[in-house]
Amino acid sequence: MARWEPDARGRMTRAALDLYAEQGFEQTTTAQIAERAGVTERTYFRHFADKREVLFDGSHELEAAVEAAIAAAPDADEPLDVVGEAVATAVQVLEERRELAARRAAVVAATPRLQERELLKLAALRDATAAALRGRGVPEPDASMVAEAGVAAFRVGFEAWIASGQSRPVTDEVRSALAALRAQARG
Repeated sequence: MARWEPDARGRMTRAALDLYAEQGFEQTTTAQIAERAGVTERTYFRHFADKREVLFDGSHELEAAVEAAIAAAPDADEPLDVVGEAVATAVQVLEERRELAARRAAVVAATPRLQERELLKLAALRDATAAALRGRGVPEPDASMVAEAGVAAFRVGFEAWIASGQSRPVTDEVRSALAALRAQARG
């Protein structure tokens, strides 16, 4: 093993994405990821619980950013406006990680087990969003419906952003998805 190098977590993420693209998620082991990243398998497990988690690293940070943006929104704002802006603001961090996000999305799309994990992470985001709305005094079932709409706008906007190449920022895509949702609701 070589001397210590910085950014072990980032190296492991990139190594995992490379290996998943080269040989598939199911065929890749944590030992291979660790070797490619220049770390021990023990180091890998200090950062990630299993080989799926390397792909979902950051989901808690996204939840926290959405919750913080909801809490900081002006009291007079409508719940859907609050959630839409919170999600659009939180996803800005993805802008600098577009290539990794696109590669990750391709791996998830190709692997049913990862699609299931993605849905669980989106459900956790929805639940955290609904809890933050309830914290602002939004009653049920409104808090849950608005949270679901916000997560849907995130998902649709993110997918459009990945598909668009470099044409529009992710925040614009999320805001466009939310606008389309509003238009559909108005009939």
